[in-house]
Amino acid sequence: MKSRALAAPPSKHGDLDGAGLFARKYRRNGLGELPCGARPNPSPSDSQSTAAVAQNGTGKRTTSYDAAYFAQYAPRTALDIARRVPGFQLDLGATQTDLGQVDVRGFAGTAGNVVFNGARPTSKAETLEVTLARIPAQRVIRVEVGPGDLYGSDYSGKSQVLNVILSAASGIDGNVTAAGTRRYNGYINTDISGSAVIRKGASTFNLSAGTGRNRQIEEGTDTLTDVETGEQVEFRRKHNSYFNRDPYVSGSWALERASDSAYRFNVRYQPSRFDLHQDNRVTTADGQRNDNLDQHFRNPLIEIGGDVTRPLAGGAIKLVGLATRRKRDDTETYLLRDGLIEDGGSVVGGFDQNIEAKRNETIGRLSWTRSNLAGFSVEIGAEAALNTLDSTVELFAFDEDGNRNRIDLPLDDATVKERRGEVYFSIGRNLSDKLRIDGGLNYEFSNLKVRGDTRADRTLKFLKPNLSLDWQPGGGWHGRLSVRRTVAQLDFYDFISVAELSTDRVNAGNENLEPQRTWEFRLTAEHPFLGDGLIKLDLGHDRISMLQDRILIFDDEGNGFDAPGNIGAGNRSFAELTVDAPLGQLWSGLRAKFTGTIQRTRVEDPISGDMRKFSGFFPAWQWRVDVRRDAGKWSYGFSVNDNQRFTFYRTDEFDTNFNGGPYGTAFIEYRPTAKTSITFDVDNVFETSGNRTRRLFLPNRAAPEDVIDEVRERNRHLSFGLTLKQSFGGSSGTGVAKAD
Repeated sequence: MKSRALAAPPSKHGDLDGAGLFARKYRRNGLGELPCGARPNPSPSDSQSTAAVAQNGTGKRTTSYDAAYFAQYAPRTALDIARRVPGFQLDLGATQTDLGQVDVRGFAGTAGNVVFNGARPTSKAETLEVTLARIPAQRVIRVEVGPGDLYGSDYSGKSQVLNVILSAASGIDGNVTAAGTRRYNGYINTDISGSAVIRKGASTFNLSAGTGRNRQIEEGTDTLTDVETGEQVEFRRKHNSYFNRDPYVSGSWALERASDSAYRFNVRYQPSRFDLHQDNRVTTADGQRNDNLDQHFRNPLIEIGGDVTRPLAGGAIKLVGLATRRKRDDTETYLLRDGLIEDGGSVVGGFDQNIEAKRNETIGRLSWTRSNLAGFSVEIGAEAALNTLDSTVELFAFDEDGNRNRIDLPLDDATVKERRGEVYFSIGRNLSDKLRIDGGLNYEFSNLKVRGDTRADRTLKFLKPNLSLDWQPGGGWHGRLSVRRTVAQLDFYDFISVAELSTDRVNAGNENLEPQRTWEFRLTAEHPFLGDGLIKLDLGHDRISMLQDRILIFDDEGNGFDAPGNIGAGNRSFAELTVDAPLGQLWSGLRAKFTGTIQRTRVEDPISGDMRKFSGFFPAWQWRVDVRRDAGKWSYGFSVNDNQRFTFYRTDEFDTNFNGGPYGTAFIEYRPTAKTSITFDVDNVFETSGNRTRRLFLPNRAAPEDVIDEVRERNRHLSFGLTLKQSFGGSSGTGVAKAD
């Protein structure tokens, strides 16, 4: 079977992810492709909005925003508060590739940049956005923004970490959110979720659940042209319906008596499912036909975790345990017909693929921290993890009579087992009241075994040092310089071969893939702006070895396949500017935030030998503007963003993605009472399309026999949403939840 033996099927949701996907940067929709602790202080009694440098526990290295500061925004959840912190941006703690979210193993690499009462949540399956969204805003006393070294080695390389300080007062607080969204074709998508926090003494219970319904409708076209002759090969008119159903139930319990005396437990169950139906009318020189693509993905997940913190030797010892179990049961079918269905067209070709997999992870971690050991802050720890993947892929082709015939793929039946460990040590000290130094060393080792269609055993060992300087020269300035070595994790699914029916290609597995290594250099400078505003500049440079990209591999019969691989050394440089400006002097309640990034990436292409950009989401520029005004019971605003096109450089194609223009959203919110908010929003206000161009080299770029240009355009058009949020509980209507 050749690398492009599949017969030009229609695209699926991942090819563009609808209008404006790339302005939003890989918002995953289920398809797996593109498209030490601080005890909370009593609640502040000052009713004025304040933003001041914190003096308790962390010296002058944090900026604190109390509950009253956020009252003007009438937040309903801790997520609403996090989004309103000047100059702060959520880091979800996961990386991305062209196939979706990377499966990051272990605990340290998924930290994000938010902690709660100074402690990291013991969960990987639940994103920071989800965790923040299930905490009622009225439970938040204040938030503090400071450098990552204040919160342990997992955050040492981060310039900003948000510490959410929660109330210790007893009571019950919660939220219920009900939303309805009208798609352009008239379909109404509904979703409901709710959460409750129950506090009694030193114990806190958090319960949440939701339906997780998100159905999207889009339409678009594909145009295929022969590069040599300029003639149109095919024209496809498409209508897609994607339906994510991710209902969930989660709960947690915490017994927190002090920063060195805490017990926490959490559990989450999510029986995720995704369905796609695509109608595809294809026009060729021979006439018209109806093709269809159907995908049914079932990916349930359950996670159980917890931690225990106890005093030891003047510090605190912490034990973390986490177990995650995932299943994957995916079926997809592409049917090729010899004519239109209404004319009696019958199935004469296509493909059918079934994927069954189990992905398990068990983690144990032990650490000891002490804030003052002979003037130094110290943390030492060790982590062990067992990761397994058991995957089977079956690919079938339909013959002209509609019968299925099995196609063998390289590495379509494999098991992966990894025993992974890491020990680390970090130390820090204030050199003066303006300068602090922190450093550390991690030693990572793993034993990796691949079985099934191949046999591969490897032992990997890496040293990962880090060093940072934090400087506050005065006058409101804050600077940070850091250097660290990181090692990317291997995605177990990169070892497995799989066909993408929507893009007519095969991703071969590569059992010899090595993790890329990076020296990261970062410089951050920030300064207050217009009162509680902020200007922040981040500069960075990465020197990467064993860069992971795409390589051409061959099976025993000499057939070429595009596969993940290592292509050598690469460099990345970037600059990001954030300006968070309160503009109340121009118009009361007005605030605007701008974020812009420019970057340059360079690596030698393994086939042409030319220098090019990195493959994937590395646009040369991207920007976002958020404008919001809060006036009593009303709030309204808009967001606009865009980025330069970017390309995936495969061995058999150049796959370029871009927006048809800037992508915009807008909203208006009314709060009739302190407990109730009603929000009307518009998505894709500019009717922006998501576009994709593919230059296909048959069979590959090394020796092309045919070259085809494919242009794809998708549009979800305008969507109109209405959301009702209702707060309840003894604390509702006070503090941050209070509306004017």
